[in-house]
Amino acid sequence: MVRAAVLPAVGAPLEIAEIDLPDPGPGQVRIRLAAAGVCHSDLSLTNGTMRVPVPAVLGHEGAGTVVTVGEGVTHVSPGDPVILNWAPSCGTCHACTLGEVWLCANALNGAADVYAHRTSDGSDLHPGLNVAAFAEETVVSASCVLPLPDGIPLTDAALLGCAVLTGYGAIHHSAQVREGETVAVFGVGGVGLATLQSARIAGATTIIAVDVSPEKEELARAAGATDYVVASENTAREIRALTGKQGVDVAVECVGRAVTIRTAWESTRRGGRTTVVGIGGKDQQVTFNALELFHWGRTLSGCVYGNSDPAKDVPVLAEHVRAGRLDLGALVTERIGLDGIPGAFENMVAGKGGRALVVF
Repeated sequence: MVRAAVLPAVGAPLEIAEIDLPDPGPGQVRIRLAAAGVCHSDLSLTNGTMRVPVPAVLGHEGAGTVVTVGEGVTHVSPGDPVILNWAPSCGTCHACTLGEVWLCANALNGAADVYAHRTSDGSDLHPGLNVAAFAEETVVSASCVLPLPDGIPLTDAALLGCAVLTGYGAIHHSAQVREGETVAVFGVGGVGLATLQSARIAGATTIIAVDVSPEKEELARAAGATDYVVASENTAREIRALTGKQGVDVAVECVGRAVTIRTAWESTRRGGRTTVVGIGGKDQQVTFNALELFHWGRTLSGCVYGNSDPAKDVPVLAEHVRAGRLDLGALVTERIGLDGIPGAFENMVAGKGGRALVVF
């Protein structure tokens, strides 16, 4: 039996329960979790902003150690440290054949599977976003398992599975920030902190962090922010004042709210780029008029999983960690147990802290 955080229904509170995991079948791997990050996407799944089959064990940002492997699995062995990849590419859909693996049409097919059962009543459980990391152990498809590069602490490595891949990819793949450019990052949570560090790695000069909470300034500056702006109706004006009245070259929105997306777009210079990482609800409508789109010549683009290919990007990120350029531990402001996840959700809604990390 394994302890896990179960979402019984959309809108219902999480329940800490015992579950029964099967032995891994062909092409599957059983993993003992070392840690799992609490991501805003998990919150979005609980409240219905994003859909998930329920009952489910959530958690998609995790790292751990291989316990056993099923038939045909050769790239990892028992005892290996690994990272979970919640959105594995199939390699055959249209997006994958174009090399856009982050848009794989089949990446989340596994979320509809029954992967375990609740011990108390035998009821079916689904694996959240494929990997069900809010549990002491999990069984996943081998395609969801990436070997952990040498020299990376196993617990902190969980952050590579979502927050860091997303933040790094937003800067390096989506916005393609160049050395000497100016950047604004909206939202200083786990992904925002990873984005700030990545902007510094890219060689951005002015790096402006924006958040509703004044208390996050120290976190933001430690991650690489050169300036800090408390969000208000004057945010775009303040950012232009910090950049010679021009606006930043790149704005990265990590919140997922219409007003923040609009402000991020208004904060970029003429011809600038805005990348939207935050996941908003269908009710969040962003509007533009045709004349301003023409006049400003700005680019507005969505960004899924940092437009990253985890198999290629994780080794690159590991090298940044080993070289001291990327500090995974600095993203974590709270280390908790499974029963601390609801409190981490509450802090997220209240805009408190960076990443909460469930440590097993």
